[in-house]
Amino acid sequence: MLDMRRMQILRAVVTSGSVTAAAANLGYTPSAISQQVAALEREAAVPLLERAGRGVRPTEAGRLLSGYAAALGRTVAEAETALADLREGRTGRVAVRYFGTAGAPLMAPALARLRASHPGVRFDLRLIDPDDPLPEVRHGRADVAVVVRPPDGEPAGLTLLPLLDDPYRVALPAGHPLAGRSVLSLGDLADEPWVGSERASDPCLALVLDACAAAGFSPGFVVESGDYATALGFVAAGLGVALIPRLGLRGVPPGVVVREVRGPEPVRSICAAVRESMRVPPAVRALLDALAEAAGDLEPSAG
Repeated sequence: MLDMRRMQILRAVVTSGSVTAAAANLGYTPSAISQQVAALEREAAVPLLERAGRGVRPTEAGRLLSGYAAALGRTVAEAETALADLREGRTGRVAVRYFGTAGAPLMAPALARLRASHPGVRFDLRLIDPDDPLPEVRHGRADVAVVVRPPDGEPAGLTLLPLLDDPYRVALPAGHPLAGRSVLSLGDLADEPWVGSERASDPCLALVLDACAAAGFSPGFVVESGDYATALGFVAAGLGVALIPRLGLRGVPPGVVVREVRGPEPVRSICAAVRESMRVPPAVRALLDALAEAAGDLEPSAG
């Protein structure tokens, strides 16, 4: 096998035209240079240099290996530059999973920031509704997942970084008797027909049911929609009331009024999930910072 360091020494001899000049340029003795070239000739099993007056010139094999040494030098330099860019977060690939209502208010502005500050980073961005993205992160198929904090606490092997508290609001038909109030008690909705906006497997459903239980009742669902836009459509049609998180209230249709709810106020906590054991790469850290900034921009409009 050819020694790459010796190939670079051969290239120095070929470009400088003599062993003595190459030794001076590299900081070696001429004897050491000659020994390295001789060792490379044994590896190549062919002469690489020949005498030319007071200097040397490459044989055909010497020119061949010198050319490859130059190409290898460029490749190593490119590799070092690429590695430095990756290490500093200027390049890389970040796999992200997110749920639907986090897309427009959180993911979009975060990625817009990163496009300007980290143009060399590529993002593999996938919507995960209705699947649970946490196994994707735990097993290394994703770097970050934007999720609602599970009701049973921090999942094993993962770290949840808080981004935003997203309070629920009650959506009422515009002509509803309670629509004249600015703030409702959750108990005021005990006898109302309810439009379900969460899937049965969604942790947010447990949050809504627990809040209603704390207010002393179980909601009577007359319609199950599984998404916020559809639920708002059913509310607009007068079929019932619905609890919907603030981030899900984009594009409220005519015929629906939205009011705050207290006693208690259900709140879902939106977090970024990363592997507990992961040394966070700079590109991932940049994304987490951008998500935190986007979440901070949403906070003043809460309520």
